[in-house]
Amino acid sequence: MSSLSRELVFLILQFLDEEKFRETVHKLEQESGFFFNMKYFEDSVNNGEWDDVEKYLSGFTKVDDNRYSMKIFFEIRKQKYLEALDKRDRAKAVEILVKDLKVFSAFNDELFKEITQLLTLENFRENEQLSKYGDTKSARSIMLAELKKLIEANPLFRDKLQFPTLKNSRLRTLINQSLNWQHQLCKNPRSNPDIKTLFVDHSCGPPNGARAPSPVTNPLMAMPKPSGGFPPLGAHGPFQPGPAPLATSLAGWMANPSSVPHPAASGGPISLGAPNNADSEHLMKRSRPLGMSDEANNLPVNIMPMTYTGQNNAQSLYSSDELPKNVVMTLNQGSAVRSMDFHPGQPTLLLVGTIVGDVAVWELGSRERLALRNFKVWDIGTCSGPLQTALVKEPAIAVNRVAWSPDGALFGVAYNKHIVHVYSYHNSDDIRHHLEIDAHIGSVNDLAFSHPNKQLCIVTCGDDKAIKVWDAVTGSKQYTFEGHEAPVFSVCPHYKESIQFIFSTAMDGKIKAWLYDNMGSRVDYDAPGHCCTTMSYSADGTRLFSCGTSKDGDSYLVEWNESEGAVKRTYQGFRKRSNGVVQFDTTKNRFLAVGDEFVIKIWDMDNPNLLTTIETDGGLPASPRIRFNKEGMMLAVSTNDNGIKILANTDGLRLLHSFEASRSASETVAKPSPISTMGAASVNVGTSVGIADRGAPMTSIIGMNGDSRSLADVKPRILDESMEKSKIWKLTEINELSQCRSLRLPDNVLPMRVSRLIYTNSGLAILALASNAVHKLWKWPRNERYPSGKASSVVPPQLWQPSSGILMTNEISEANPEDAVPCFALSKNDSYVMSASGGKISLFNMMTFKTMTTFMPPPPAATFLAFHPQDNNIIAIGMDDSSIQIYNVRVDEVKSKLKGHQKRVTGLAFSNVLNVLVSSGADAQLCVWSTDGWEKQVNKFLQIPSGRVPAPLAETRVQFHQDQIHFLTVHETQLAIYEAPKLECVKQWVPQEPSVTITHATYSCDSQSIYASFGDGSVGVLSATTLRLRCRINPTAYLPSSINSNNSRVYPLVIAAHPTEPNQFALGLTDGGVHVLEPLESEGKWGTLPPSDNGAGPSIATGQGSSEQLTR
Repeated sequence: MSSLSRELVFLILQFLDEEKFRETVHKLEQESGFFFNMKYFEDSVNNGEWDDVEKYLSGFTKVDDNRYSMKIFFEIRKQKYLEALDKRDRAKAVEILVKDLKVFSAFNDELFKEITQLLTLENFRENEQLSKYGDTKSARSIMLAELKKLIEANPLFRDKLQFPTLKNSRLRTLINQSLNWQHQLCKNPRSNPDIKTLFVDHSCGPPNGARAPSPVTNPLMAMPKPSGGFPPLGAHGPFQPGPAPLATSLAGWMANPSSVPHPAASGGPISLGAPNNADSEHLMKRSRPLGMSDEANNLPVNIMPMTYTGQNNAQSLYSSDELPKNVVMTLNQGSAVRSMDFHPGQPTLLLVGTIVGDVAVWELGSRERLALRNFKVWDIGTCSGPLQTALVKEPAIAVNRVAWSPDGALFGVAYNKHIVHVYSYHNSDDIRHHLEIDAHIGSVNDLAFSHPNKQLCIVTCGDDKAIKVWDAVTGSKQYTFEGHEAPVFSVCPHYKESIQFIFSTAMDGKIKAWLYDNMGSRVDYDAPGHCCTTMSYSADGTRLFSCGTSKDGDSYLVEWNESEGAVKRTYQGFRKRSNGVVQFDTTKNRFLAVGDEFVIKIWDMDNPNLLTTIETDGGLPASPRIRFNKEGMMLAVSTNDNGIKILANTDGLRLLHSFEASRSASETVAKPSPISTMGAASVNVGTSVGIADRGAPMTSIIGMNGDSRSLADVKPRILDESMEKSKIWKLTEINELSQCRSLRLPDNVLPMRVSRLIYTNSGLAILALASNAVHKLWKWPRNERYPSGKASSVVPPQLWQPSSGILMTNEISEANPEDAVPCFALSKNDSYVMSASGGKISLFNMMTFKTMTTFMPPPPAATFLAFHPQDNNIIAIGMDDSSIQIYNVRVDEVKSKLKGHQKRVTGLAFSNVLNVLVSSGADAQLCVWSTDGWEKQVNKFLQIPSGRVPAPLAETRVQFHQDQIHFLTVHETQLAIYEAPKLECVKQWVPQEPSVTITHATYSCDSQSIYASFGDGSVGVLSATTLRLRCRINPTAYLPSSINSNNSRVYPLVIAAHPTEPNQFALGLTDGGVHVLEPLESEGKWGTLPPSDNGAGPSIATGQGSSEQLTR
């Protein structure tokens, strides 16, 4: 059955449960075998409905499928037999013995005889092993606990114990969407279609002149609402989440479990005694003679044998010549390297952590250190007492581990004292504080990223013997795993299909495995030699390796057989007495590398003998740190003089040479560039004010000379480089048409002032709303000469209109049309636009320009519109009476009315990470509202610069950064970056000249730049990190001389950024013109980044911008 068919079964299950077809639900569960409803199973067992229990089980397993299944059926039938005996129903007991229990005699005849003898006893409790049998209810409860563990451990139930998360009435929703689409295709759509059947496609009857209704405002299929909405599916929905199924690999490791303090599922012997649990474990041991033989019990359960497909192909694909062996560069880090990690998406970007707490990011293509961060506590006020004591007692701190997140947007740093730092990385030197976590007591020994439940998390371990899981967005603790008896040395999160788990290793050589629950470890095993070890999977996730060093200095590199929890292969080539714990890495699903004996040792994964060694021309410590990049074409290795050697193979050399070639070409092009520049010292473009993050002063724990011996040669050099950069950097000024690419979009409609402007989400068109309430849509052609069809300044678009010739025109207020505040919002699929110009809100079809519906007539009038990010039926509407209305379009109902502003609302922005709505108004106030209950969380007024008097109804706009935490605030007096939800202002930029007003601003699509338009016609490009101007585009660069020479003042009112091209934006002008601007192809971007203020790159929390004055 296809995956879509399988998903359809789940939708039908949800529908049946909502309609109360209980018996049919469980029948379909059993017949499909897709979902084992643990709640229904428990109820049936507790009610003694044995026939139903076995019938339901038969849809998922049979008695002889495996030993787990055999024991499940045995326990059920044994309980049924004992209950018959307890009721003195001998005839029933004999029937059960012959019909149900006889099958087990083939596996253990002695056990069957023992069970048969119970018929001769007046009370079966006279049997020593059954002496503790209580009443029926308690016996069923004890058995049920054992059955649940067996089911979770049984590989046949893997991925069948949890129902997928679905929104209520999902099948109904899909049918509604289908009917809506059919209605859209009707030739003569009625305003109130009558749906009488689902058996044939919907089609409206003869025309009656009515307009087609909105597919979102007129649901075609009525959805009855049970009380309280669609309730969670009793047994399903989201189907009482039972314990997560054990991963196949973990189930295999449980075949020979060691004694653990918590109950564990056992595939052990079936026996006459009570099921194995904490209270009856001693009884289980005594009942051994009645159980299955050791031979039968210890038969290997081949749950998922590890077959390494494609290994022979890999043999031919890769040879040792493909290994990176050539030293291509040496980087001077300045202090001993403790950990390294290559960026997952940028093969030449290397993250480094050192013994003095420094963290650096290197770009190998240019051999530049892009950023350097010394260790500092970001908020000393939130530090725990033990941490503060440790820092005072011994301020020196070292990095234990650095790691990138899977998408490269974050990186984590684990230190040897309590703390974990998480930075957000955007590009170049744009590194920002993200999270500071007081994670463990003592050293944080390891850190890794994982994705349980599709949620990015950080896994840490430490000297306090604990493993902890943290939300990577908020920093909140999700899980704490305890059970190790020694400090935890490393963690290895992984997943098999949909099962997420974590391996952990301790310094006493113990290996444990954990699911993301609170059920304790699923594995308790010993590493070879009881060594301090790390674990890692091959890149394709199919093979598991570990490497470590024992207290006696013996090193072990092994491959594990996951299905059996045993060592599959031990690699040879280590000498006695390794110095320190050796480090290892894997590459290309083929090779293993270990830093040992001052060299790098290489093994083929399929051969236990040493393949080769790489000496790197000497200079390595006894146990160097090593790290391959993702592609395996480069290898970083630490040196004994506080440096890093980079080794490359042929592909790596080619990649590095391409960087050098492109760099040389750009330098050559840059020299004759016609763009004029003006020294930063002589031109000031505004004032950038840094406001300390979190309100508390930062406390530096390690000074610039924290390691005077190792840093003496490095830190002054970095400082000098920073000073040199600041001397040579110049603001890019663009003054002429030839210095950028610009295009005025063709327009044959009466030009009127452009009030609103937006690119479609596809980037193929631009939509403008003029002050006369008319919309204009420009579409770029898609043809053989221009296959992408994307908006561009090179190819002119067409001012598009449907064949009917109609225009999308809003209703205008009859009272004061000049006071209207135009606004619009575009649906995610670009099919609909919701718009208002002082009158009713209109919903337009973007393909036909037809008005689908109108609603909410003034007063009050709408002043801003925003679609809810998760539900296009919900829109937030800012009003000119200062309220915000949360409106459900589908049911035509205002769900909530938010009050907090004092003047009209002029900006709204949702964060789908924080689940908040941020609003801004003409009162220069910001408010944060929870989208769960629509309560106001916090509000704050903008800090209006002294000497500035904004207009009485000056608009304030808000827009979230890509991280969905920081947001840009735009006011005619300033640009500012705030952090939600606390509304902490982390950066502010103010034009120095009071006469210069900001008309609009927006983030670029990658949130790295901010495009701002000004009342004098110029456009500024600012670095989003530091709010420092790096490029200024004067009106002479995009306006024809005829307009410039005209006395009429033309300037941009609105600015829009392309959704996928970070260097393209569009301007909407006061004369009705729309211009698209891009930098010259030879330049590639708008200007260059200003120098960082601290020599280590700017920080959104701490960077200080220089005072810059806007001169014209």
